[in-house]
Amino acid sequence: MSINVVVPPLGESVSEATIAKWHKKPGDAVKIDELLVELETDKVTLEVNSPANGKVEEILASEGSSVTVGAILGKIAEGAVTAASPAPAAIAQPATVATTAQPVGNSIIASPAAVKIAQDKGLDITNIHGSGKDSRITKGDVLNASMVAPAPSNAVREERVRMTKLRKTIADRLKYSQNTAAILTTFNEVDMSEVFRIRKQYQEQFMEKHGVKLGFMSIFAKAVVKALKDIPAINAEIDGDEIVYKNYYDLGIAVGTDQGLVVPVVRNIDQMSFSDIEKGIAALGKKARDGKLTMADMSGATFSITNGGTYGSLLSTPIINPPQSGILGMHNIVERPVAVNGQVVIRPMMYIALSYDHRIVDGKEAVTFLVKIKQMVENPEKLLFDL
Repeated sequence: MSINVVVPPLGESVSEATIAKWHKKPGDAVKIDELLVELETDKVTLEVNSPANGKVEEILASEGSSVTVGAILGKIAEGAVTAASPAPAAIAQPATVATTAQPVGNSIIASPAAVKIAQDKGLDITNIHGSGKDSRITKGDVLNASMVAPAPSNAVREERVRMTKLRKTIADRLKYSQNTAAILTTFNEVDMSEVFRIRKQYQEQFMEKHGVKLGFMSIFAKAVVKALKDIPAINAEIDGDEIVYKNYYDLGIAVGTDQGLVVPVVRNIDQMSFSDIEKGIAALGKKARDGKLTMADMSGATFSITNGGTYGSLLSTPIINPPQSGILGMHNIVERPVAVNGQVVIRPMMYIALSYDHRIVDGKEAVTFLVKIKQMVENPEKLLFDL
């Protein structure tokens, strides 16, 4: 009995996907719920698993093709899965080494060493003139030919790969953001000394009680929410001729994956504890790296945070994720000499950046926003006591 493998629902307002990779081929045995094929939409990668035990009978949609919800991807011939018995190991036979010249083509004779070198260097030995007896091609003839061989063309040195739907969507959205918003970036720097001290003092107790580490992101997320409450324009968006002010705080946290940058959303973050935020970020990060994010996981953020410091970035100008009006960029923490109370001391410093839409956010508001974050992170007691 044949069972159809169909495209599952792809999420709200998404009706089309691209076949990214088949993990099985016709004739392969497959178990129920085993991964068959990966689909890519403009937001996420979806896994389609086998609906039954059996073997892959037919593949109807090839890699790279576009499919719609409900379309038949292939067929499974239902039946018991039997493991193929392993083939007997071949008994190794001693290799014979040619020591004499051997024919290559019509009337062309080359030494075994010459043939081997030509193969290694990608040369057509039939185009090489032989200097040996009876025009035999020698090792030296091949080496000389390799030194004057033309450089490979760019077509050989390049590889063309079709952009995935996710990568194309990222490119389109970032260009749309640059073409639509009046993006400016303002910068500040944060002394991370107090955050380091608090994490060192309470990390072990925090881990024992909550089962998760106290990271930098939850501290910055708390500081961002408080700053957004004071500067509501940065948590707003433009909709036609209107400004939509949002009284809720759903933060997008950028996560790098093998497929590209994705921004899952931690919702109602103003109502969450530090441990809840850390757990939420960790769970979404794992889903992102496993390719398990859904459309719902990545829609509706009011503001975003990206941390280029995880890759060593010292400073950057992040691009706004439309229709949001701002994004905070965190960066690498570097010990630098700074002046404190008239003395030069070494402190762990981080540059922070706010890219904002100047159509809705004024420069004064943007600078004030960053200063508030700086003050709260440098004095984390204000966050702990909600000051």
